[in-house]
Amino acid sequence: MNVLSALKRMVVGRRLANAQLGETLLPKRLALPVFASDALSSVAYAPDEILITLSLAGMAGFLYSWEIAVAVAVVVAVVVMSYRQTVHAYPNGGGDYEVATANLGRYAGLTVASSLLVDYVLTVAVSVSAGVINAKAMLPFLQGYEAWTAVGVIVFLTLMNLRGVRESGSAFAIPTYVFMASMLSMIAIGLVRILILGQPLKSETADLIVVPPEGTGEFVGWAMVAILARSFSSGAAALTGVEAISNGVPAFRKPKSRNAATVLAMLGGLAITMLLGIVALANLTNVHLIDELTGTHYVNAAGETIHSAAHTVTGQLARVVFMDWFEPGFYIVITATMLILFLAANTAFNGFPSLASILAKDGFLPRQLHSRGDRLAFSNGILMLSAAAIVLVLVFDASVTALIQLYVVGVFLSFTVGQLGMIRHWTRELRTEREPKVRGRIVRSRIINTIGATATGAVLIVVLVSKFTHGAYLAVVAMGVLFALMLTISNHYRAVERELALTPDSDRALPSRVRGVVLVQRVNLPTARAIAFARAARSTTLTAVTVAVDDDEVELILDEWEDEDFGIPLKVIASPYREITGPFIKYVAELRSENPRDVVIVYIPEYVVGHWWEQLLHNQTALLIRTRLHFMPGVMVTSVPYQLKSSGRAKAAAHKASQPRLR
Repeated sequence: MNVLSALKRMVVGRRLANAQLGETLLPKRLALPVFASDALSSVAYAPDEILITLSLAGMAGFLYSWEIAVAVAVVVAVVVMSYRQTVHAYPNGGGDYEVATANLGRYAGLTVASSLLVDYVLTVAVSVSAGVINAKAMLPFLQGYEAWTAVGVIVFLTLMNLRGVRESGSAFAIPTYVFMASMLSMIAIGLVRILILGQPLKSETADLIVVPPEGTGEFVGWAMVAILARSFSSGAAALTGVEAISNGVPAFRKPKSRNAATVLAMLGGLAITMLLGIVALANLTNVHLIDELTGTHYVNAAGETIHSAAHTVTGQLARVVFMDWFEPGFYIVITATMLILFLAANTAFNGFPSLASILAKDGFLPRQLHSRGDRLAFSNGILMLSAAAIVLVLVFDASVTALIQLYVVGVFLSFTVGQLGMIRHWTRELRTEREPKVRGRIVRSRIINTIGATATGAVLIVVLVSKFTHGAYLAVVAMGVLFALMLTISNHYRAVERELALTPDSDRALPSRVRGVVLVQRVNLPTARAIAFARAARSTTLTAVTVAVDDDEVELILDEWEDEDFGIPLKVIASPYREITGPFIKYVAELRSENPRDVVIVYIPEYVVGHWWEQLLHNQTALLIRTRLHFMPGVMVTSVPYQLKSSGRAKAAAHKASQPRLR
């Protein structure tokens, strides 16, 4: 095993055979942290975005935070119920893409796919960036290094996911469950201390007055509607990740659909409880946030203006609930929140590669994305997602407020189209189903999906209108570009398939003659082997050809050729401009033009080397000639390898790697 292989095994782990795929399937206790961490973690930043947006209206805006939270919770419940119907109807994965393609057609499916792929990339960028921002409450030295810290976290998540779905799920399960327990405990303890024990808990921003940007105007009329709509669209980030479960149904243990539906119900209950609990506690402790990017600022009791934003909602609540009573609780909540936000990206690391694999299988993305890696994970998709997320984090400097404007558009577009597809699916089922009990279940499912389509469609309109000029247009442009790219790839694959298809009138006649040509650059062992191989193939004619670049060298080749007596003629081609490739290609082309039904086989001796730098020193002319000949119809190129001594170690390593491993 060479150094690179050893390093890969250390990082990724031992290879898994196809037969071991069942070992990677997830029980519910691991499926929850793997697929639901994104939606659960959204409660760590969705309340922040609600309050930050409401700050545009000053202190009056915070009065509406609980109404916004309730509206978001209702949409979460509707979407979860809708997707429970989807996982039962389509247990093979693919989620909204499969639903839209099967029921609404190819273009609808591509619309969903492009929106989901973009949103998965944003999920990684937003979740990791939010984790870094939360981490600053406990690790202030991260100030100024947010983007590169986020890049490091993405690289770590990439390496963990390359080890396989089950292993990453096991690694991420404990932090996810600790987050749920600590967050629910914080909410419960805070509410008990305030509502039952009557303790006057106040956040660090409770006494600060929030002043809206100049020129905002009064919080009435259309201005009020616009701010509330934008706040709701930011809070709707809490719904991201729900669709990942429907995409990842094949990763569940049997019964797959039932287990996926159960995890969806658990996800919905937990997300709604935590979202409403945090917003309620933030209201009771008077948490006030500002949007630094718009000019919103604080004014303290002394009349001083403060432009820097305070800690996150979770950070402020953890401090006020625990610091004067159980200090370790603060650090547990902050650490768990930081980790869950980092791990929320893991949902995308499972959803994106799975969806990309399905799209590749259908011919909309490069076929390499359909292949599983050594650990039976879709490694190419994981690496593609990681690279795209890193670019976003660096471009937007890990700013959650900036990235959140691009967010949610894609996921609600896929929600809406997917639910419309489910309505059509149930309508088609009703046409053929005659059993009253089954028909009743189908009608109930169609009603749920109709409500879901209506709700998500309304949210999509709100999101587009309220966020389009604030950055959402970039996400729409990215979706359009990806849609066009996938359509182009599909058209290419289809065109190639049509071009290569066998037809009754396909030309299957045998060539009239086979002309063999051996390229000779030196009279040595590789050349002798190429001649022997060419003679064994028994071509109709066989000629050795050398190009005269240097007169002295040609004389030496002719003398050695005569001494060796290979039994075939050696033709010398003149090259007045000291070029080998052009004259040789011209000679082969002339052989073809003499009789179009002839086939020319060119034998090229090549050195097999053991080090990458040796490759730079050998085979360059052979590579150029081979590349040019590949574009010439009726010409076949045969590389005749000759192993140099340095290739011995590489040969042994390749042989060892090809041997089956005993378990």
